[in-house]
Amino acid sequence: MRLDHIGIATTDAAALADLYVDLFDATVAHIESGDIDFVFVEVDGSYFEFLEPVDVGTDIGQYIQEHGTGFHHVGIEVDDLPAALEHARDLGVDLIDDEPRPGAWGHDIAFLDPDSTGGLLVEFFQH
Repeated sequence: MRLDHIGIATTDAAALADLYVDLFDATVAHIESGDIDFVFVEVDGSYFEFLEPVDVGTDIGQYIQEHGTGFHHVGIEVDDLPAALEHARDLGVDLIDDEPRPGAWGHDIAFLDPDSTGGLLVEFFQH
């Protein structure tokens, strides 16, 4: 496992990504559009993932309505997503996603329930 990215909910992913590119002398590594616009900014092998809802009915849109913009989650890259989820279950961690699902950048993803992780929303993903 390795810490891969920090997810940030925003209402303007492109503008915030531009700021971080300038602030950290970083580069935009990936852009993706759909129900959520994603912009990944690379800083020394890790990423800021900016998530902008296209539709307020998405999970990110609802999150912003309830909590505002800002920090959303940490992304942890794993070699075996089903095994990582099973390990979390064995430790008593509740899962938001019982099974992996498609995520940004072609990754399979699954989220852990923040009520089981000290309030932190954790995303496990596998390439």
